[in-house]
Amino acid sequence: MFGNKKSDRQVILDMADKQKRYEALVQTYHSELYRFACWLCRDPSIAEDVLQETFLRAWRSLDSLLDQKAAKSWLITILRRENARRFERKQFDYSDVEQDTLVDTTTDSLEQNMEQTNLQRQIMKLPDEYREPLLLQIVMGCSGEEISTILELNKNTVMTRLFRARNQLKDSMTNPQDQIRGVK
Repeated sequence: MFGNKKSDRQVILDMADKQKRYEALVQTYHSELYRFACWLCRDPSIAEDVLQETFLRAWRSLDSLLDQKAAKSWLITILRRENARRFERKQFDYSDVEQDTLVDTTTDSLEQNMEQTNLQRQIMKLPDEYREPLLLQIVMGCSGEEISTILELNKNTVMTRLFRARNQLKDSMTNPQDQIRGVK
């Protein structure tokens, strides 16, 4: 015989449960992860591809997610690794390409758009070690604990980097002629 009917039924129930958990993850975190992917990739179409790969990997390893409270940081970690993989696969030459900026279409005035675009540009000028924790905090709403887990850093290191990122950002916004420099 091909198998026990009870075990076949259990397999079907397990798959249905996995599907429900997966759909709940996608529904809950899709828009936040897409926004974060746009910040990382600087291109909405690439962000969509990275996000699709993220959710595909999440589906494949959903059984390894034992604590549902860790789902957000788990998905962010997958997304960050997927973004890094795209650079492993192919090296892009961005030297001649103007970097696009994300503009929120819900803002009403041109002045607000200009301020937001300037802020985004200044954030993207931050060194990676400062930009990434700052984006995780302001775009994804992660706590210091979550950021330390995602980036695999000590919480004090994360808090120091956030402090330095905010200071560099504040300096660049008050003195637009100054360039943001990494603090070593």
